[in-house]
Amino acid sequence: MDSDLYPDLAAAGSLAAALEQLAAELGADLTVVPGDWGPLVSAGIAPSVPERKPLSVHIGAESRWFGVSGWSHGVELITGATSDLADVVRAGAAWGQGRSLRELRAELSFLRSSKRAEAHERGSAAVVELQWRTMREQAAEEPDFTGFGELVEAAHAEPRLRQLYVFSSHWTLGFSSCTGYPFRVEVAIVPSHSGSPFRVKRHPLSDDVLGKAATAEEAVALAMRHLPTDLGPAVAGTAGPWRSVGV
Repeated sequence: MDSDLYPDLAAAGSLAAALEQLAAELGADLTVVPGDWGPLVSAGIAPSVPERKPLSVHIGAESRWFGVSGWSHGVELITGATSDLADVVRAGAAWGQGRSLRELRAELSFLRSSKRAEAHERGSAAVVELQWRTMREQAAEEPDFTGFGELVEAAHAEPRLRQLYVFSSHWTLGFSSCTGYPFRVEVAIVPSHSGSPFRVKRHPLSDDVLGKAATAEEAVALAMRHLPTDLGPAVAGTAGPWRSVGV
């Protein structure tokens, strides 16, 4: 930590201590918890709303700024950066109280949220609908990759797949029964490319090929046979511990 950039943190001894001291001065009720990169450069601000994770706070290395990130059910809802530590305290208090994304952005202009985050507030069905719309738009922007577009449209036409969260990893479509990361992948389909067949897999990153098909419709039909019979719409949440996977 550069004490010239962060004299307040240096005086307090750590980011966590500086946050606690400033919160006391501002009369803000904060519970500061350990961060991911050590107490000097990171900290978390615990919320009272159970479904939200602690607001993550970290500092910049070459200039003075504090980055924040707030997650819930595997979705990053809010993010931003500011040079004013008091802004971080106010953001932590508002995040912890369960304020809506619109309220957070209105109160603290340095905060921003994505369309996916806003859909998350409306429920799992809204997240799934937005993701499918985004995937179909992506396919339309790749007119030369006909196999990908054919696969996206064939999968979207199948109601049991359309109710799942769809994502792509190296052009392979994955279908998850949860909307948060890491995803709970139920099945995946590799599009046809340069004459290769469509391939149905357990997971986008797996070598376990369940079968091959000549057309997108046949691949979707094959994938359907490997879905659990009682599988319902995708729900909020994650598959479990964080792991690397394309989104």
